[in-house]
Amino acid sequence: MEFDALLLSRIQFAFTIAFHIIFPSFTIGLASYLAVLEGLWLLTRNETFKTLYLFWVKIFALSFGMGVVSGVVMSYQLGTNWSVFSAIAGPVIGPLFAFEVLAAFFLEASFLGVMLFGWKKVGPGLHFASTVLVAFGTLTSAFWIISANSWMQSPSGFAGSVEEGLVAVNWLQVIFSPTFPERLAHMVLAAYLTTALVVAAASAFRLLRDASEAESAMALKMAIGMIVIVAPLQLLVGDLSGKDVLEHQPAKLAAIEAFWETRAEQPFHIAAWPDREIEGNHWELSTPKVGSLITGGSVEAEIQGLDAFAPEDRPPVFIVFWSFRLMVGLGLAMIGLGFWGAWTIWRGSTARSRPFLRTCVAMGPAGFVAVIAGWIVAEVGRQPYVIYGLLRTEDAVSPIGAGSVSASLLAFLVVYAIVFSVGALYILRLLGEGPGAGSHESPPSQDRPPGWALAAAPEDPGAARKEDH
Repeated sequence: MEFDALLLSRIQFAFTIAFHIIFPSFTIGLASYLAVLEGLWLLTRNETFKTLYLFWVKIFALSFGMGVVSGVVMSYQLGTNWSVFSAIAGPVIGPLFAFEVLAAFFLEASFLGVMLFGWKKVGPGLHFASTVLVAFGTLTSAFWIISANSWMQSPSGFAGSVEEGLVAVNWLQVIFSPTFPERLAHMVLAAYLTTALVVAAASAFRLLRDASEAESAMALKMAIGMIVIVAPLQLLVGDLSGKDVLEHQPAKLAAIEAFWETRAEQPFHIAAWPDREIEGNHWELSTPKVGSLITGGSVEAEIQGLDAFAPEDRPPVFIVFWSFRLMVGLGLAMIGLGFWGAWTIWRGSTARSRPFLRTCVAMGPAGFVAVIAGWIVAEVGRQPYVIYGLLRTEDAVSPIGAGSVSASLLAFLVVYAIVFSVGALYILRLLGEGPGAGSHESPPSQDRPPGWALAAAPEDPGAARKEDH
């Protein structure tokens, strides 16, 4: 394997996007969770909801900041490492990225300040509206990013060629490309699941220490409610997304299932060891005919195998095959966790069931792992194309040397390891302290930790404003 500019640029982009996606996949769901918490507090005046809001808004602020920084760094690579791609596809996807900044990021940034520091400045209605708008902004951001990526997966609504450049001729077809609706739903549900698992893990960790902590018990029940609804729904949406892959990217589907031969009655490989060299699997654990049933809707459906595509047009099978199974396996585990949690709620033993609480803690990172695995399936499965069927990845890289890419890759590794490790450790420290730690009173000035102002809210958001008059 030669570590040329192409391979190094792919490694660098894979590293930065895998790191970046951790934060949006968390903040998208967390922003909506915060809106629900504040809405419930305004509706019921139950202090538990306010305490949870003040705790999780600190986590949101830190995660949002790290997501912004890592996202900006990632986008620069489109010009530095993938300038040929930018020159060819820029007139189409450039406006989509611009819409994401104008319609989503500006909205989030504008109202984030009110959301974080407006408790003593604005009334409860305006503060709640700010939280809702920030949540809407995160969903809008996901809309435009998934739109751009979906167009690269199944391009439509354009004219021109790779040699002359591509231009949009129908923006509705560009924005709403054939695979976009299912992929957007899949990503948003994944974000909600990721957040629910983190909330459940943090709450379970606190309940293992103190089963009487009311805030953590409430948060855990809310997280279970989200998981038990969203996890099975995600399985259905994932199946719809798989049908899109069969129609628009059959080579990716063949790699996902390790189908090497085009045939009817394809088996479903629960596990296998695919090998591109022998164009087959060294061993398989399979169920006969189920592959055709799942992918084609009938055991008699003929499904294209990798033999239908030239060797140079096939994606890396081993990575795609196992990444997909990791994602699906974690999804099934989430479904099981949700129903187990619903059972403990029905029995009234959620806060006292230590095996369940320990399982929740262990499942905390599962959403992040599943999201990264899903993106590996989507992006590696699209190879060897960066724009499917139009522009090959090897033709999209910038005309730069391997030395330059190596230097930037090393710099990213060092900076990310230092800066973001510190941020992640601080978030974990806050999660360990729990929602009851300093949520009602601000600490003395000499002992104020970073982010103390986020928790220094009066009992009524409008109380301080009223006292000023």
